[in-house]
Amino acid sequence: MTSLVSMDEKAVKKAYARWAPVYDFSFGAITQAGREHAVEAINLRHGSVLEVGVGTGMSLAKYKSHLRVTGIDLSPEMLAKARERVAKNTLSHVEDVLEMDASDLRFADDSFDTVVAMYVMTVVPDPDQVMSELQRVCKPGGEVFLINHFSQDFGVRGKFEKAIAPFAEQLGWRPEFPISRVMTQQNLSLEENIQVSPFGLFTMLRFVKQETCEAQIIPLTAASISAANSVQGYGAEV
Repeated sequence: MTSLVSMDEKAVKKAYARWAPVYDFSFGAITQAGREHAVEAINLRHGSVLEVGVGTGMSLAKYKSHLRVTGIDLSPEMLAKARERVAKNTLSHVEDVLEMDASDLRFADDSFDTVVAMYVMTVVPDPDQVMSELQRVCKPGGEVFLINHFSQDFGVRGKFEKAIAPFAEQLGWRPEFPISRVMTQQNLSLEENIQVSPFGLFTMLRFVKQETCEAQIIPLTAASISAANSVQGYGAEV
């Protein structure tokens, strides 16, 4: 398995305390198309939704009113803005916005019909544990959505990602993060894998949680990663 630059929880919280005042006008603008794409798909579903890494709550108003949405995030500063957004827009479908560690979700097993983590996996100190938690709290037959940047190991972009990887803690996210790092849960079946705007820099993955644990662990090999990339028209990132 590809090793990752370490991320310290305190450093991440410090980074996002800095980003909170300007997030919506900087990263928010870049990530908005991906958020809308994921929420559009989730709006076709029903029941309860957990958004992990809700940030300033940019997506909350876009969920349809028939859903019951809970948001969690590690950053108090980001959450304060999310709560302001909920109150200002009277978002009655948002049941709660909580400060919580994505690697230690305080929910029972099989709690949510849909679990979504947008632009989260490159941020968390332990992505393997976070993936385990996402599948744990998702109901059997439910869906887990990820929107994320996945790095490539070739071309100009690949070289740039490697060059800035040592500055991950200062940035608040890992520039170098291969797709193999989220293909780790034996009862999450990958059903969709598509690139989203802008410029195909981000990818949406949609998993279905199996009713039983009969699904096999996906081997983290070049062949398995290539197979994952082929689902639903995934192509080389630019």
